[in-house]
Amino acid sequence: MHVSKGVRTRVLLIAAMALVIASATLASLLLIRHLLLNEVTEGLATDLQRSVRTFQDLQAQRLNALDRENALLADLPSLKALMTTDDAPTIQNGAVEFRNVSGNDLFALADAQGQVVAAYANTLLPDAQLTAALQGFLASPSALYLIDGDRLFACSVRPLYFGSQATGSLLGYVISGFAIDRSVVEQISRATMVQASFVSKGHVLASTLAPPAQDWLVRSMPSPRGLVASSLTLDGERYLASTEDLTSRSSAPLQLIVLKSFAEADRSIRQIDQMVLIAGLLAMLLGTLLMLALSHAVTRPLEELAAGVRAFGVGDSSHLLPHRGTREVRDLSASFSKMRQEIQQANRALLEAERLATIGRMASSVSHDLRHYLAAVYANAEFLASARLSESERADVLADIRSAVYGTTELLESMLTFGRTGSAVRRAPEMMATLLERAIDHVRKHPDAANVSLVARYGFPGTTLAVVDAQQIERAVYNLLLNACQSRSPSPAAIHVTATLEVQDDHIVLEVTDDGAGVPDDIRSSLFQPFVSQGKQKGSGLGLTLAHCIAAEHGGYLVLVSSRPGETIFRMSIARGLAPEESAFPESSSPEVANEAKL
Repeated sequence: MHVSKGVRTRVLLIAAMALVIASATLASLLLIRHLLLNEVTEGLATDLQRSVRTFQDLQAQRLNALDRENALLADLPSLKALMTTDDAPTIQNGAVEFRNVSGNDLFALADAQGQVVAAYANTLLPDAQLTAALQGFLASPSALYLIDGDRLFACSVRPLYFGSQATGSLLGYVISGFAIDRSVVEQISRATMVQASFVSKGHVLASTLAPPAQDWLVRSMPSPRGLVASSLTLDGERYLASTEDLTSRSSAPLQLIVLKSFAEADRSIRQIDQMVLIAGLLAMLLGTLLMLALSHAVTRPLEELAAGVRAFGVGDSSHLLPHRGTREVRDLSASFSKMRQEIQQANRALLEAERLATIGRMASSVSHDLRHYLAAVYANAEFLASARLSESERADVLADIRSAVYGTTELLESMLTFGRTGSAVRRAPEMMATLLERAIDHVRKHPDAANVSLVARYGFPGTTLAVVDAQQIERAVYNLLLNACQSRSPSPAAIHVTATLEVQDDHIVLEVTDDGAGVPDDIRSSLFQPFVSQGKQKGSGLGLTLAHCIAAEHGGYLVLVSSRPGETIFRMSIARGLAPEESAFPESSSPEVANEAKL
């Protein structure tokens, strides 16, 4: 099962610290920005109201000055005399001189019935369109603003009396006014630090805004709300707007829109944002350095403890455990050290118990075989002491004694080999074919191979050179062959055993096949464990165990490929352990040149 390594504690601590600082910085930035924006908005709203009042005061001052100028004109005797003529052409011609004297942008005269007789605006010629606009303006006594197409005027109307105003007769009206255009609005705007626009029926009459911003203003013009401020965006720039409805004092619908830009406040907020971000980055940098130092002090003992655990897991109990760090790490290290000692003690006790159990199983297995062999030696020795035996009978008894001694020697040799398994092997270049020949020769001499047909086969011609411990490999091959010879055949016919040797790139494979009864099912899982034997009258149960251990020590394996009545196959593989130039070493006298050799 694949186990993910996970994330290092140091990385988690630094990531958590960075996340906390980043979250705190972002929250502080949003909070400060919100508070600053509210404060700036309130300040701009206050400034805007103050600017609107100042704007209105300036307009009132100009209108008062205009009204006084107009009053002086109305008191001129010459103007009164001109109005007494009641002749329109005469009044129009004479009005030019008075228009020049006044110097105003707009000058007009009306008769006593309120009909405009003469009207001039920026030219010396009568303006018929202006005359019609003035006619409507005079119809509204409270009007101060005159709208003439795209032109806007602030006007003053004064009556002309023959005699005093209380007792005299009304001669007409004198009308003076100044144009409210971009230059006038800009003069007032500079004094109040605001942007101002006069709008009538969706059309800008005079404004300090650029033409693109004027178009935006017309499309998103706020509704009149007195001096209450509202936010407005024009051409990508934010403004605080206040709208005043001047329709009641105008000859046509008219609104005054005063705007205060957020640009300066936005620049200040951006500067504060940058300062907060820089402070957050510095805090994150310093926090990272501090967390690196702290995490090193915290996680280094943990890493040392983890290394100790891994070392103990592979059998190294001498790895030093950390004795520094936080209290929890020290407690954990002390607990693990105590647990390691207890496990070592338990392992030693377990190994001792296993050793005693192994000795018991060994003694039980060996004692039976030794008693069998010794009993045969003892009984046959008594027979030899008898004088009644013939020479042929004595030869048979001596053969039985020799067989018992041979079995005892083989048993003791297996025990000694099993005890040496796992120790350092003495390796040298050897021909596996030669070792196989020796093993077959030794097996052929064994009594259990008396009724067995041994056949050796070779996969293809070539060298079988390998760097091995010759004695151990020969013993392993011998045990495999003898195990096959000792298998019981399901038929009374002789057992056939075939040993096939194949050479691969870096391994040599030996397959041993017999036609015996097969391996019982109940011992297949423990076949290579010591003292496992079933269905054999002889043997200590160490043969396959030794072969399995020797193959593993030589970088290979021993497995039961298949087993059924009539066919059992064991496969043993060992590593050749050769350098590239040695693997091509020719084997001139190898028996592989023969396809099949029957021994």
